[in-house]
Parts: sequence; C-alpha cells; structure tokens
Amino acid sequence: MSFDGDEEEREHIDRRVRYAGEDISPTTTRELKGWYAYPIAAEVFAVVAVGAFLPVILEQLARENGVFFSDRTKPCVEVSSSAKFRLRDEDVKKETEQCMVTMLGKTMSTSSFAMYTFSAAVLVQALTLVCFSSFADHGPYRKKMLMTFAYTGSVASCLFIFITPTLYFLAPILVIVGVASLGCSFVLLNAFLPLLVANHPDNSSSKLLSEDSSSDFELEALNPESGGPRSIRTDPDRLARDLERSAQISSKGVGYGYIAAVFVQIFSIMILWLFGKTAIQKRHPSLSIRVILLLVGIWWAALATPTLLWLRERPGPPLPTQHKHGFSSQSSSRFRTFLFYTSFSLRSFWRTLLRAISLRQTTKFLISWFLLSDAVATISGTAVLFARTELHMGTIAIALLSITSIGSGIVGAFAWPRVQKHFGLQPKSVLLCCVAGMEIIPLYGLLGYIPWVQKLGFIGLQRAWEIYPIAVLHGTVMGGISSYARSVYAPLIPEGSEAAFFALYAVTDKGSSAFGPALVGWIVDHAGIIRPAFIFLAVLVVLPAPLLWWLDVEKGRNDARAMAEGDERGRGAYERVDED
Repeated sequence: MSFDGDEEEREHIDRRVRYAGEDISPTTTRELKGWYAYPIAAEVFAVVAVGAFLPVILEQLARENGVFFSDRTKPCVEVSSSAKFRLRDEDVKKETEQCMVTMLGKTMSTSSFAMYTFSAAVLVQALTLVCFSSFADHGPYRKKMLMTFAYTGSVASCLFIFITPTLYFLAPILVIVGVASLGCSFVLLNAFLPLLVANHPDNSSSKLLSEDSSSDFELEALNPESGGPRSIRTDPDRLARDLERSAQISSKGVGYGYIAAVFVQIFSIMILWLFGKTAIQKRHPSLSIRVILLLVGIWWAALATPTLLWLRERPGPPLPTQHKHGFSSQSSSRFRTFLFYTSFSLRSFWRTLLRAISLRQTTKFLISWFLLSDAVATISGTAVLFARTELHMGTIAIALLSITSIGSGIVGAFAWPRVQKHFGLQPKSVLLCCVAGMEIIPLYGLLGYIPWVQKLGFIGLQRAWEIYPIAVLHGTVMGGISSYARSVYAPLIPEGSEAAFFALYAVTDKGSSAFGPALVGWIVDHAGIIRPAFIFLAVLVVLPAPLLWWLDVEKGRNDARAMAEGDERGRGAYERVDED
C-alpha cells in the first residue's frame, strides 16, 4: 500500500505544535554535544567526590574533633607543641578502634557521621524531586533548573576549601547541597533525552512512512507529559528503534562521564602524592582533599558551560494557572504562588503513586527496587569507610579503589548483554544474577568472624588488598543493575504515563538510600566497629530477591496495558462531553 498521496498531510500531523511555545525543531549535533557535556561535567563530582573523597573528608574532619570509643577523655588526634598532628591511636590504642564525635547533641562514631550525612543528603534530594517536579515538566523551567542545580552543586564543592577542622559542622551542609544538586540535575538532564530522540532527524515522517503504515504514532514511550492528548502505542518496531537510539545516546553520555571521572581521579592521585611529600600534609591532613574538591567544583561549573550555551530549552506545556484553581494571580504573593505550584507537584506525585499501587506487578518491582537501590548505595559508602577506618588504607589507595570499581562497571555494562544473549536470559534473570553477585560482598566480609579464617590472617577483608577484587565484583554487578533495572520496569508502565512513572522510579531510587546508611551508622555507633554492619547488609541485599523472583513481567505488561486503555477511553468520553 502506498502513502505517497497523503505523506505531506501525515508529516504535518506528526510534527504539529501541541501547545504554545513547543520547540519541535530537529535535534542538532551541537545540541547533542551540549547534552553530552553535562555528564562529563557532573559525573566527576559523582565519582571523585561522592564515590571517593567526601566520605573520607567527613570522617577525617570528624576524627580531628573526636575521642576514642573506649575512653571518651582521650582525643583521637592531638596537636603537639610543634603544631603537627599526631594520631594517638598509633601510640596507645589499637588501630581498629572507632573515634566518637558529638554533633547536634548526639554522640556518634566518625564513620557513622559520614553515613548519617549521606542519608540526609539523599532524603533532601528525593524531597526536592517530589516538590519541584512540576516546574521541570512545564514551561522553560527544565533547563533553568538544570543549570541552577549544576552551579549550586559546583559552588558547594568549591566551598570545601574553607572547611577546616574547627568548622567541621558545616561540612554536612555542603555535602547535602552537593549531593542533592547532583541527583536532581541528572534527573533533569535525563528529561531532555526523550525530546532529543523524538526530534531526531532520523525520526522524520518520510523515513518512517516508508517502513510501516502507523505513521501517526506518537512517541509516547519517551516523551514527557505534554498538553495534547496521548495515543496508545501501536508500533512496536518504531518504539524499539527509539529505545535503541535513546540507549545509544545515554550510554555515550555515561561513557564520556566515566572517562572524564577516571582522568580527574588520576589527577587527584597526583595531587595527593605531591601533598604527601610536603610538611603541609602533616599539619593539615584534610587540605589535600579540600583542594581536590575545589578543583572538582571548578570542573563541574566550567564543563557545564557548553550545556548552558548549546542545549535548547525545549519548553514543556504551560504551567496551570492559579486562576483556574480559585486563586487570583494578581493578588497572590510570590510565596503563595510557590506554595501553589509545590502543592501541584505533590498532588501529581500522589496521583501517580496511587496508580502504581493499583498495579500489583509494578508495585512489586518498585518495592524490590527500593530495597535493592538502598543496598547498593549503602554497600558503596560502607566499603569506603571500612577501607579507611578498619583496613587503614590511605587516600591514594581509596582513589585507586574507586578507579577499579569504575573500570569494572564499564566492563560489566558491556559484558552483561553478552551473557544474556549467550544463555538466553530474560532481563529479570540478569537482575537476579546481579543481586546474587552483590550478596557475595557482605558475606565475604562476614567470613572475618570465623575463628579459623581469623587465624589465617587474610580472607574476610582482613587485609587491604582483599578489597580490590571485591571492588571488581561490585563494579561488574553495578554495571548490570544500572543497565537492566529500567529494562525490567519499562514494560510495567501504562502507555502514556511514562514520564510520571519514571519520576516515581527516580524518587524510589534516590529516596531509598536515606535509610540504609542511617541504620549502618546506628550499628557502628553501638558496636564501635563497622564489620557487624555486614550482617545487616547481607539481609538488605537479599530482601528484593524473592520479590523479583515472583515478579510476572508479562502479567504486569497486560495490567499496564489495560490501565492505559481505560485512561484512553476516559479521555475520549471527557472530550465528547466537552464538545457537547
């Protein structure tokens, strides 16, 4: 069947402007470069700062103000008459003993001080996403918010240069601001991806019409919410092509970001090595890390500039007006306007949550993802602090540990698809394999409690070198989890509600990480050492496995399709009533 006669009309339908201000201009190479620039800028903070140095500097600053767990009258670090720092535990204490510090009237170990800080940071990040998501999906606010979070986070990183041990109580504030800004900015960046794919030149109607007859199909699987009516997905081939293009763009961005992170991490090791050759390091143990965080902040701000200049705003539908909801926009104050749009975001999120709960398989996955993402984030932070405080690894060694994990993650991202293809596995099966691999990490740490293993002097993370193979395993498994979690979740979403449900996915991911680190901190505070926390981690990792095992993706897909068809019928009835 030929479509030459009505091709022009169909192209007009596909490319129509659905609301005032919509930008449907083709995606350009310059715009893609602007999108790629942001992972290069921000992934450095994620890997170098959050993944390696922020836990270390939080623990170090707290340690310089701390006392021993067994004797609260003796400081862990003291200043001699020559103004050089000396660790007392090198002289009179066992190196495995935790230091305690008082913060906001609560006594905690210096390790849990870092864990509590990261719990607060991800909680603030999740709340920010929930409260301000409406601004990102409407008007020109998506890019404005992206750049605001980018420069706020970069400034927070730079300000660490002024955080001396006497100002250690300000460090958690900067960490919370930096981590929350990082997470929110990446969510906003990912919101551009569907638009880049939807407006890609290869998506022109003339090309699609020659491939199949469903030329009026809307890219609903990747488009954020729009002002016009949605249609049910009817062309799986086009959807597959768009998902493939989205994956290609996303993977390239992640790859560029990791390459930049490895480069800056190597440069950071050089800085640490140079500081180690000077007397400054002895007088100011945290200064070298603070310099690195300053450089990371500058990198983040500078490399985000191409994003500011080249990435188009791609405005969303106009925000709903207060006048429609019983408010007079002329008499409303700015604060009242802020409250109105914040409540709009909360109501939207609540409606999405209720819809997700009504889908049993979708709910089952979200609960399992909540537990799994919490376990992954908690293991990462606990491993760094365990290496620092109980394996007594230096800052350079921890930086090398970060590079090991990143490199393994890149390998894992490419290796797992080959494993899946070779053995004919479903995405859910790959995710279960990754959970099993992650479970090995805390179980290996618990081997250190077995008496005959203790006599060997190694195995069970008794020696520093043992954590490097663990880092390889962690990175490889993380590569699989990052790649396949979305693949399992995507079919469980009602067609036409992808943006809202992926926002719920992001909040579930970010918000869960507030609980595990806090519980590990509580365990360390009461035990005085980190190793008992491996028991909690072993349980936490295995909890999502039964839910994933019982997950019926096919049934979930059918339930989501039924909900989408009901929504479509409801919209059609509403439009008919409105016309009458």
